[in-house]
Formats: sequence, structure tokens, C-alpha cells
Amino acid sequence: MAMNKIQFQVGMSLHKFLHRYGTEEQCEAALYASRWPQGWQCSRCDGRRYCCTHNGRRLWECLDCGYQCSSIVGTVFENTKLPLTIWFLAIYLMTQSKNAVSALELKRQLGVSYKTAWLIKHKLLQTMLLREEQRRLDGRVEIDDAYLGGEKQGKRGRGAASKTPFVAAIQTNSEGRPHFMRLTPVAGFTHEALKQWSTECLASTAHVVSDGLWCFEAVTHTAAQHERHVVGNGKLAVKRPEFHWVNTLLGNLKTALSGTYHAFNHAKYAHRYLAEFSYRFNRRFDLAAMVPRLLRAAVTTKPLPLSILRISEARN
Repeated sequence: MAMNKIQFQVGMSLHKFLHRYGTEEQCEAALYASRWPQGWQCSRCDGRRYCCTHNGRRLWECLDCGYQCSSIVGTVFENTKLPLTIWFLAIYLMTQSKNAVSALELKRQLGVSYKTAWLIKHKLLQTMLLREEQRRLDGRVEIDDAYLGGEKQGKRGRGAASKTPFVAAIQTNSEGRPHFMRLTPVAGFTHEALKQWSTECLASTAHVVSDGLWCFEAVTHTAAQHERHVVGNGKLAVKRPEFHWVNTLLGNLKTALSGTYHAFNHAKYAHRYLAEFSYRFNRRFDLAAMVPRLLRAAVTTKPLPLSILRISEARN
């Protein structure tokens, strides 16, 4: 069997990570370069003239309007009391580990309390989610209905209080290989829910391939074409070649979640954990680059205090 080049890519070793981001000064410089690649710019007046002072952390003061800020103000890192080295190590662990990393494992690796590790993880998960919400799948797209919280029993499409429904979708390239994916929680498998999903997740030129579940017809609200296959139930249904990749990714997702998270409140947090899996998959072609890419996402995302994270939970 030929070696999978993506799976066996070098990535960023711990030694290389520590060489590049091992000190507070290195992390500060990397954060500055990621946030202001063209040089410092005032977030209030767009001025570029400044002077620097220190107040525990380096501060920039705009010479035009007098606004003063540090490198973390207005980012996911705002108001943190932790060293940047802790945040950067969390970014490294969440992007370079094979099956992601739990908050409990972050607690052990970072040397912080569980509450702190949980907050770091969910801020970074929400950052991933906001990035993935911008993605629109195009070309040939396989979709399927799925649930978190155990196997669905009974008639398909009828939810249960203990299970969280989500749409699994994967875009394949011209060679029939998987390219991008989206895993999106929905209110249920209804025509209205799938209509909203298609608006948010599909490009107008997408060619959607689905099974015979009636609500999938709603994708025509957005997608150019809908290819419907009535497959029935049982093991033979999941082996249909038309749905090879979406069934493969669902199997990988189940393995990843069960191997990393022994339990989590999927009713509240499904959107973030599914986005984490998608975020990592969609950037798998350059594993080492995921560290600076997530850093860039974090410094261009508005602050995410606990109150904002709780509001986000309530909406999903």
C-alpha cells in the first residue's frame, strides 16, 4: 500500500515549535507580525504614527488620536493574565495532535487549572467555528444526515432529545478525492432546516448528491443540481460508492471524538467540536502552517469573553 503523503507529512515538531515560539518575546513578535503585517495601525483612527511604552506589556500609543493599546487588545487573547507562551502551546497542541486534544489534556500539558484550560480551548474552538462558517462547498458535494449522542433508532429524520442532528457534507475534487468538508448542526431534518443549511453552506453552482431523505430536496433552493439516490437501510446502504467519502469521514469523526473526548455536552457544544474536526481536515495539506494560521485567525477575531461563549452556546 502506498504511503499517504498527507498523513505522513512532517508537520511542526515540538523542537521546531519551541525554537520559534519558546519565549514570551518570540510569541509577542509573532503576534505583532500576524496582526499587523504592514506595521502597526491604530484601530480607532487608522493612524500609523506611534510611540511605545510599557505597563507590564508593551503598549502602542497613537500620536494622532492618543489611543493606547497592547498587541492583545481587540483579539481573542484580550484580558488574558496568562503568558503568551501558554496560548501558543495550546494552539500547537490543538493543531498538531493527531486527534485533537481535550481540555483535560490541555490542563495537564499547559500546567493550568481545568477551568482555564476549558476557556482557552473553547475560545480557540469558537475561532475555528467562525472561520468555518465562511466556507461554501462547491462542485460535487456528498451529504448525509447524522447524529451525535448515539445511533439513531426508529424512523429516519425524527430527532430525539438525547441526540444532536447535524448535516455531514464533503466536497470532492475533479479526481474524486475529498477536498473540503462541513459538519453543521441543524434543528432537525426538515425542509426548512435544510433550506437554511443550503443557504449557509453551499455555493449556487454546487452539485449535491444525497440519499432519498425527502428534506434534502430543499438544497435546490441554493444548489444548481441535486442528485438523489434511494438507498434504503442497513450495511449495504453505507457502502454505496456515491457516498463513499461522506461515510468515510463520519467513521473518522466517530473514531476521533470517542478517542479524544470521553464525554461532552453535544447539545451545547456540538457546533464547536464539529467545527474543530472540519477546521483541521480542511487545512490538512500543510500541517505545520496550521499554527500561524490559527494565530492569524485568533488575532483577527474579536474578544470572546465567557459571556459571549455562553450566548453562542444558547444559539446552537
